[in-house]
Amino acid sequence: MGIAHDGDLAAKLAVEAGKILLQVRASGLFEGKSLGKAGDQTANQFLVHALREQRPEDGLLSEEEKDNAERLNQSRVWIVDPVDGTREYGEERADWAVHVAIAVDGAPVLGAVALPGCDQVLRSDQPGEVPPAPEVLRMVVSRTRPAREATEVATKLGAELVPMGSAGAKAMAILRGEADIYLHSGGQYEWDSCAPVAVALGWGLHCSRIDGSPLVYNQQDVYMPDLLICRKEHAERVLAEVTALS
Repeated sequence: MGIAHDGDLAAKLAVEAGKILLQVRASGLFEGKSLGKAGDQTANQFLVHALREQRPEDGLLSEEEKDNAERLNQSRVWIVDPVDGTREYGEERADWAVHVAIAVDGAPVLGAVALPGCDQVLRSDQPGEVPPAPEVLRMVVSRTRPAREATEVATKLGAELVPMGSAGAKAMAILRGEADIYLHSGGQYEWDSCAPVAVALGWGLHCSRIDGSPLVYNQQDVYMPDLLICRKEHAERVLAEVTALS
């Protein structure tokens, strides 16, 4: 049976892929890097097969699938990351995610981010209320390699650093009331941010490159150097502090 609504499809795929990943991890057959590889491959196979079955006319870009240049000629392109935060998944942490999004003419119009370790899925088309920011702002940064720009801007803002795993977990931490700013300048790929950006935009947050320009997807070069996700009231100050660093 087909799923007519793109939002329902994105959420269903993200949730089911998350269940598959938890089953792979619970099997006890893999650990560490081999667990990450097994999870990536298994979830990717499910997502790719399901999207080709449900949306055969749309383009597809997945981290774990060989890129097909035909997507560049298509208006609607699904962009997925079967496991965002493979290290965290392999370490049996909760700060990893499954990303399913669709870009239309380069714009991240719809997405779902599943957080299987938290038993939650957040959707761009079903926004909730973002909790208010505390007096001392919180900036999510990489657990292992916090970006210089992020740490320096945090110092300027008097913000607390919150180390966290995957990009999806970091972005969703703002919606969940666990953080306020996600500033990243260490380089990512389209699948790392498309779904989180779509969801964040749907929930009314600011999303851009760190120079303030829009995030554009379904490009020939899928590398994306940086991004900023935060409440709209913080965007101007953060962007100004980033500019002052250059």
